[in-house]
Amino acid sequence: MKYHYKDLGLVNTKEMFAKANKEGYAVPAFNFNNMEQLQGIIEAAVETGSPVILQVSTGARNYIGKEMLPWLAKAATAYVEASGSDIPVALHLDHGNSAELCAKALRSGYTSIMIDGSKLPFAENVELTKKVVEFTHAMGVPVEGELGTVGGKEDTHEVKDSEKAYTDPQEAKAFAEQTGVDFLAVGIGNAHGFYQGVPKLRFDILEKTKGLVSIPIVLHGASGIPDEDVKKSTGLGICKVNFATELRDAFTKGVKAFIAENPDAFDPKKYNGAGREKVKELVMHKMQVLNSVNKA
Repeated sequence: MKYHYKDLGLVNTKEMFAKANKEGYAVPAFNFNNMEQLQGIIEAAVETGSPVILQVSTGARNYIGKEMLPWLAKAATAYVEASGSDIPVALHLDHGNSAELCAKALRSGYTSIMIDGSKLPFAENVELTKKVVEFTHAMGVPVEGELGTVGGKEDTHEVKDSEKAYTDPQEAKAFAEQTGVDFLAVGIGNAHGFYQGVPKLRFDILEKTKGLVSIPIVLHGASGIPDEDVKKSTGLGICKVNFATELRDAFTKGVKAFIAENPDAFDPKKYNGAGREKVKELVMHKMQVLNSVNKA
């Protein structure tokens, strides 16, 4: 079945970024894997008045089911409307690994698509990204590309240490011009998953890249990056920040803590509800860090 994002009550991600760039904040993007995580995210967004991007990885899409995902997104926007809120909500494919997957997501009502060709040689990354840009733009949907590899493992996406590479600002300029991509994920020392020690971001690369490209810049792997560094990155032009690992960790800890205190518990509404509340608390904090509160 085919959906357009407007049918689901969603907004175009590109519109979100235009406002964020103008007003000096970053839009939070949160990966979710189940209904309770989604509830925690959308409740936090409504209560803080923050725009929000709901992100789905390939693994989460397979787990939830591609047929169910559009309806979960619709349920989220229905909750927003019922709450009397007008916060913008977007649905984003995270780390799409093929043009075929991106096309399927486009037909399912996603408001933006990421095609990740960062492991490919530059010319092949350009070719793949340009192909996706052409058919998504025909439907009025923006595309996120990646240049320079963001290390670590998250869900089905993994980049080994030997494959990590910083974004080259000059290549970023050429990549943006040759592909027509709408926003760009950069590698500046960030990584997916939990960090071993405190990450050291290359803000000099970020500044140079932002000075050479006119499109919005995206920071992946923000889980575990100190709040002050996340704030600094948004001040240097990052307008979308991704969080995934921390949300899974918060949810799991909430569930484990409830079961530890209630070892005879067997009602998933109760222990999953505890996980949901931990996700909500974390999301509200991240929205404060990104200065997106009351920016709807």
